[in-house]
Amino acid sequence: NLGPMPTPADRRQFIRNLPPLADADGVAIERFLDAIWAEYGLAQATLAAYRSDLQALARQHPGVLLLSRETLFAHLAQRTQQGYSPRSTARLLSCLHAFYAHAVRGGLRSEDPSALLQSPTLPRLLPKALSETQIAALLEAPETSTANGLRDRAMLELMYACGLRVSELVGLPGTAVNLRQGVLRVRGKGNKERLVPLGEESGHWLSQYLKAARPMLLTAARNPGAVTALFVTPGGDALSRQAFWVLVKRYAVLAGVAPAQVSPHGLRHSFATHLLNHGADLRALQMLLGHSALSTTQIYTLVARERLQSLHARHHPRG
Repeated sequence: NLGPMPTPADRRQFIRNLPPLADADGVAIERFLDAIWAEYGLAQATLAAYRSDLQALARQHPGVLLLSRETLFAHLAQRTQQGYSPRSTARLLSCLHAFYAHAVRGGLRSEDPSALLQSPTLPRLLPKALSETQIAALLEAPETSTANGLRDRAMLELMYACGLRVSELVGLPGTAVNLRQGVLRVRGKGNKERLVPLGEESGHWLSQYLKAARPMLLTAARNPGAVTALFVTPGGDALSRQAFWVLVKRYAVLAGVAPAQVSPHGLRHSFATHLLNHGADLRALQMLLGHSALSTTQIYTLVARERLQSLHARHHPRG
């Protein structure tokens, strides 16, 4: 709730109270980010991307609240000339639409200068899934006789078994796990929660991690009892997305899988594709992945269809 529409006197007073121009842009951007976080519960990664986009715009064109449609169009054209991808431009446009719609609702502008700016057509990117043999080799790569290795095995097993996003995995609190019921409570995009079954194998490795590795990793923490993160470093800090990315690449090499083929998100894609290949229902897959729209999940049917076509071409006498 953004409150009542400001009067013209309110707007004049707001402008008079703004700090100098460079600071005014920063204030406008942070107020916008606070508002959309409160209203839509956007992920921190999305908020960080929006902040970066708006700050880059403000550095080139100070006074972001007052920019014209022509200035925004010129900014987008310059990005295209500099080689920014269509996906990056689409994200910027989404940010601009939200920013200026917020300004209009707050009475800071009378019109939205981004209203007629259209997003570029994005290519349809099919997820890259590893084979089941490659996944098995990757999962077995960590050395589970060490605390770090046992943690990494549990993380890889959990990500593949539950189809988690990497941000969901590293953000799991210890309270998200219910080993007795065999479920995991996951907080996904838009702050939405879902329950995901653990599976026997991932439940086993998670149990081993909680019993043996996590207490050992927390021995160096100042206050082990205050650590809420499920997966931690030897100092008791939560493992970051970047650190997990590095780990996945390292284990890909050990597993004999080309690192370029592997990413943390690739494990999620592999989870979805393998479930479909084994006859999973698309609606059930949608709930497991935490997709708000079935159309997002349907892209995996194309992946599975390509796999079937490949097998047919390879093995059928007239393929």
